[in-house]
Amino acid sequence: MNPMIIALICGGIGIGIAGFMARYVLKQDQGSERIRQISAAIKEGALAFIGREYRILAIFVTVVAIVLGVVPMLGWWVSVVFVCGAVASALAGFIGMSIAVRANSRTAAAAQKSLNDGLRVSFRSGAVMGMCVVGIGIIGMSILFFTFGSNPDMLLKVIPAFGFGASSVAIFARIGGGIFTKAADTGADIVGKIEAGIPEDDPRNAAVIADFVGDNVGDVAGMGADLFESYVDSIIATMALGAIAVLSTQQLVPDLTTAWFLPMLVAAGGIIASIIGIFAVRVGKVKAKMGALLNALRRGTVVSSILTGVFAFLAVYFLGASINIFWAILAGLIAGVAIGESTNYFTSYSYKPTLNIAESAQTGAGTLLTRGFANGLMSNLPPIIIIVAAMLVAFKCADMYGIAIAGVGMLATLGIQDATDAYGPVADNAGGIVEMSDLPHEIRERTDALDSLGNTTAATGKGFAIGAAGLTALALLLAYTKAVGIEVADISLLDPRVIAGIFLGVMIPAVFCAMTLNAVGKASFSIVNEVRRQFREIKGLMEGKGKAEYGKCVDICTQSAIRQMIAPGIMTIVTPIVVGLLLGPVALGGFLIGAVTCGFILAVTFANAGGSWDNAKKWIETGAFGGKGSDAHKASVVGDTVGDPMKDTSGPSLNIMIKLMSIVALLLAPVLVHFSGVI
Repeated sequence: MNPMIIALICGGIGIGIAGFMARYVLKQDQGSERIRQISAAIKEGALAFIGREYRILAIFVTVVAIVLGVVPMLGWWVSVVFVCGAVASALAGFIGMSIAVRANSRTAAAAQKSLNDGLRVSFRSGAVMGMCVVGIGIIGMSILFFTFGSNPDMLLKVIPAFGFGASSVAIFARIGGGIFTKAADTGADIVGKIEAGIPEDDPRNAAVIADFVGDNVGDVAGMGADLFESYVDSIIATMALGAIAVLSTQQLVPDLTTAWFLPMLVAAGGIIASIIGIFAVRVGKVKAKMGALLNALRRGTVVSSILTGVFAFLAVYFLGASINIFWAILAGLIAGVAIGESTNYFTSYSYKPTLNIAESAQTGAGTLLTRGFANGLMSNLPPIIIIVAAMLVAFKCADMYGIAIAGVGMLATLGIQDATDAYGPVADNAGGIVEMSDLPHEIRERTDALDSLGNTTAATGKGFAIGAAGLTALALLLAYTKAVGIEVADISLLDPRVIAGIFLGVMIPAVFCAMTLNAVGKASFSIVNEVRRQFREIKGLMEGKGKAEYGKCVDICTQSAIRQMIAPGIMTIVTPIVVGLLLGPVALGGFLIGAVTCGFILAVTFANAGGSWDNAKKWIETGAFGGKGSDAHKASVVGDTVGDPMKDTSGPSLNIMIKLMSIVALLLAPVLVHFSGVI
């Protein structure tokens, strides 16, 4: 049987499992009338935002498609495939979010029965996202192969366009969703927890519903589009480097077609392994303990990783490829798990780094912020060493093709990794709904346990996504250099063009972060003032007699996010084009090196500093150092509001930025190959 047919079937199975999970979630009890009302408000806000965001993206995609179509060395097939990639990325994020906004009420209702019931509903809703991402991704790549596979040159020309389309949607979805969610979250915390001294998710706080909406549009829809483009970009990079595997003196693969089949079969095996791992996630009818929940998710991830390794070996063996390729795949697979665990160490309140940050809250926000940022910087040590080790092992085993397929190995378990990440916002929303519905404290304890686990899995997921982004961007960079004919000797540190490119590349992530952080700051400013106004002007609101105007905050976040997501997204796409045209392909290679390395370090720092501040606050809220309402708690809330845009807006968006610039360079290779630059 044609291996691509196997990949297509596995993609179909993934979509089928997503449908099964969605059907299971939608069959569950939605809870009381009050729970349904709150959930309906969240759903309405999320769908309204996504509708407006996607209308803007439709205009952008149309304009870019026309530009690509009229460029002689690219053409209309490139334009069509670009649109297909954009639609696939948007669809993956939309489906996951559509289930998430319907699963929050069902999770709250299920948690009234038992902890296991709450975990099952929330995790299976996350699994819909995970299976849709990998299923749509591998089906899309299979269709491209069946359409253009008979013409290798054409296939290598159009597949970067699919990744460009996916990345273009992802960058705007991640930035826009990130601005929305963190503006609402920060505004709600500043006025609610610090100024008014009311509990989290208190219905008197006008920003609460906007906060819930943001969890869905940012941490579900945006994250889904993010990981979708990582998934397909890793396969694209491996296919683009396939010719190198054939020409290598190591005789890695017998022919070019096999070099293309291999990443698809590895990804297909990862889908089946993830499905098995998803069904392995369960806890007994126990009390709401973090350890039991974490072990349940870890069991599913470990099962998936082991099975993926087995399936990868079988793929290498039956395709007649060198066993060295299997070791490269294994290096990527192990690196993904290791980076996730290192992130967990630096961000979970089960370990010293975050506990020490929580302790520093006793002397105020200043010391807490200092310790947290230092922790974020220090947390670069393990993932960079892990990525370097995986890269060197993969290169030693299978040359540049090994580096690319190591990225496929790392992302092969994306089905379950994405499920554990997307589950978090559902559990968070469920906890807020329980609070707003005045359900018994015992139910809130269960949803708090699910929410705390969601914070841990979200931090681990961000670490995994950053590691995958770094390895994928590196593979795309290698593919670009080969596509334009750059050899090792051509990128010299004595060449002013290369040095200029590196400096420009290092600058862009810093400017990008400044733009996205500033966007959150502006939106948060408006939210804080709106919530203050409502507390001041709505009679009886603080006494629980008046009703907060939730829609006002949702509208503010929507308008601000849509308006401010455009500039950083456009900058990411335009800068590699400008550098390539002005300074030439060699300078663009240096630019990508600078952007990938600087972007990776900032992404790790921002994600882990923000995660550790968030969990330090969570630890204090368990009763440590005076618990909720204490001075230490107020200091930790300040740390959390600083860390929120770092870990949920700028940090995750950097992952897409470094891959998007690399895929743009690869797409433009036919244009730049005979072009030395203007300057």
